[in-house]
Amino acid sequence: MAQSTVPYFCQWATPELAADLITGRTVLADDANWADSGAADLTEYCEWANHVCGMACLKMVLTHRDGNAPSLLELARRSIPYGAYVREGTRIKGLIYAPFVTFVGEQFSLKARVHIGLSADELPQLLALYRYFIASVHPSIRQPQTTPPTRGGHLVLLIAAGKDTVTFHNPSGDSAETRQHVTMKLNDFGRFFAGRGISIS
Repeated sequence: MAQSTVPYFCQWATPELAADLITGRTVLADDANWADSGAADLTEYCEWANHVCGMACLKMVLTHRDGNAPSLLELARRSIPYGAYVREGTRIKGLIYAPFVTFVGEQFSLKARVHIGLSADELPQLLALYRYFIASVHPSIRQPQTTPPTRGGHLVLLIAAGKDTVTFHNPSGDSAETRQHVTMKLNDFGRFFAGRGISIS
C-alpha cells in the first residue's frame, strides 16, 4: 500500500551517526545497526555503505509506491548483474545510470530515464512530468552556504518543486534539517547539481 508522503532512508544504517561518519569522528565499523542494511556481515557493510546513496533513493521510491522495499544491500546485490555497479580491484564504481534504468524496469516495473545536460531551472518542469528525479549533486549540498569544489558525486531524491525551488531527501544528510524534505532555491541547488540524473515515473 502506497504511503502519502515519500519516506526517507539514510544510506547508513544509523542516520544519527552521519555527522560523525562524515567528519571521521567515527567509522562504519562502529555502526551497531549495520545488519539493518541487509549486509551479510560487518565487512560487507563497511565495503558498501558509502556507495549506496542511489539504492537509498530507490528504496524511498519503492516504499512510497509499495509500502515496503528490499534492504539497501539486497538492492545493490540485485543490481550488480545489470552493471549498475562495477568492481575495479577494491574500488566500487557506480551508480551507473543506464544499467540502473534497465534494473529498475525489469525488477520493479519502474519507468526510468537518464537525463544529461540539464540546468537547475529545468527541474520544476521535469518534476511536473515525472514523479521523482534522482539528481547527481556534490555531497556538500548538506552545507548549502558553501561553494563545492566540483559538481556531482552523490545522489539525492527530488520529490517536489516550486516555481524556483526543489525539495529533496538526502541519503547522507547530517542532521534532520539536511536529510528530509530539504527545500532549496534553484540557484543554490544549481551550484551542486551536475546536470544529470534519472527520472522515475
